[in-house]
Amino acid sequence: MDLADLAVERFKQGYSCSQAVFSVCAERRGVDRDLALRIAAGFGGGLARTGQTCGAITGAIMAIGLAQRSVTPEENRTEKDKTYETGRRFMGKFAERTGYTLCRDLLGCDISTAAGFEHARQNDLFQTRCRQFVRDAVEIVEEILAEAG
Repeated sequence: MDLADLAVERFKQGYSCSQAVFSVCAERRGVDRDLALRIAAGFGGGLARTGQTCGAITGAIMAIGLAQRSVTPEENRTEKDKTYETGRRFMGKFAERTGYTLCRDLLGCDISTAAGFEHARQNDLFQTRCRQFVRDAVEIVEEILAEAG
């Protein structure tokens, strides 16, 4: 099972999009699974189910941060700028593939409202669209990080 498949399986188990993406990427880099799931817990549903930036994206951006080479005071600024650039590249590729970066745009409804959340649930959007976004995020972030070395 590849990393994207593992993330989708984790999502099917009930973990959020952010948890599924970040935890599989973080485990690959030596972070404890439970810790990774806790770190990403509040980012699902477009940042705490507000419909903002897709949780699959935030999970991937956190994984990009884990790949930052140094956080020493002397090197952090330069390394952080590289991390920002990699994050922007990721977001661009994700938007190219999916059309959007905001949860509410990706789902076509605003899950921060009771009506929008119910619409998403009744139309099985979490299990259809979100699964694909989880897969897309993992595939893209792994591709970008492999290119970066």
